Amino acid sequence: MAADTVSTEAFEAHRPVLTGVAYRMLGRYADAEDVVQEAWLRWSAADRADIREPRAYLVRITTRLAIDRLRLAHTRREAYVGPWLPEPVVTDFGPTVPDTADRAVLADSVSLAVLVVLESLSPLERAVFVLREAFGFPFAEIATTLERSEAAVRQLAGRARRHVEERRPRYDVDPAERRDLTERFLAAAGGGDLEKLLALLAPDARLVGDSGGKALAPPRVLEGADKVGRFLSAISAGLALYDFTLTEVNGAVAVLALDGGKPDSVLQLEIRDGRVQCVNIIRNPDKLGGITAGRPAV
Repeated sequence: MAADTVSTEAFEAHRPVLTGVAYRMLGRYADAEDVVQEAWLRWSAADRADIREPRAYLVRITTRLAIDRLRLAHTRREAYVGPWLPEPVVTDFGPTVPDTADRAVLADSVSLAVLVVLESLSPLERAVFVLREAFGFPFAEIATTLERSEAAVRQLAGRARRHVEERRPRYDVDPAERRDLTERFLAAAGGGDLEKLLALLAPDARLVGDSGGKALAPPRVLEGADKVGRFLSAISAGLALYDFTLTEVNGAVAVLALDGGKPDSVLQLEIRDGRVQCVNIIRNPDKLGGITAGRPAV
C-alpha cells in the first residue's frame, strides 16, 4: 500500500476525535473544520518515521491550533452583535458510541449550556477541560500537548472544573419528557397561546436569541416568563410560515425551523423541574449552513 494512502487512512481514523476536540474548544463547527484541515496539512508534511503515536501527535497539533484560533476568536466575540450562542451541530452518536455512560458524557460536553460556560475559561483552561472531561486524556499526555508541567495541568483542570460546575445548569431531564415538553411548547408558541406559554415557562425563564445582527431576534436576553411569553405570542403569526422538525442538536432534542427547505433557525429548551428555564434560539445564518449537511457527530 502506498505511503500516501497509509498516511490518509491514519489521519481519517482519528478525524472524529480531532473534530470533537476542535469543536468543543471553539464552539463553531466551521472553525473546527478549518483547524482539522490545518492539522492534516501539518500531518502530511511531517516526517512520520519520528511519530510513534499518531493519535497523540494529531490531538497535540489540533489542540495547539485551536488555542491559537480561540485567542483570536475572543477579540472577534467582543464585536459580536447581540447575545452569542455556539454553532448548533447534529449529534446522533449512533453505534460508534454504544455505551450509555459514554454517550451521556459526550452529550453533556457538547451541550449549548456547557459550551457557553466554556467561553468564560481561558484558552488553556478550556483545552484542559475538553481533553480531560470530554475525552479522558491522562494528565501526563495533556501536559505534553500544552508544554506545561503535569502539576500545572492538574491545577488548570481543577480550576476549570470548579468554574464549569458553578455555572452550568445541572438538570437531569428524561429525553421523552424533554421531547414532550418541546412539542407542547412549540404548539403553544405557534398558536400564540400566552396562557399556555406562561404555564410552561419557569417564573425566571430567559430567552437568548443569537442572530449576529443578520436576522430578526431580540438584541438582548429577555428575562422573566412574562417578557418571554409575550414575545413568543407576538411572533406567533409569523411561525406559520415555517416547517418544523425535531432533531437531536448538541446532545438534546431541538426544533429546526425550515423556510423553503432551508434552515432558518434552531430552538432548544433548557428544562428544570418540568418547566422551561431558558429558550435558546439561533438565527445567525452563518451558523446554520451545516445543520442539515450530514456532518459527523462530534
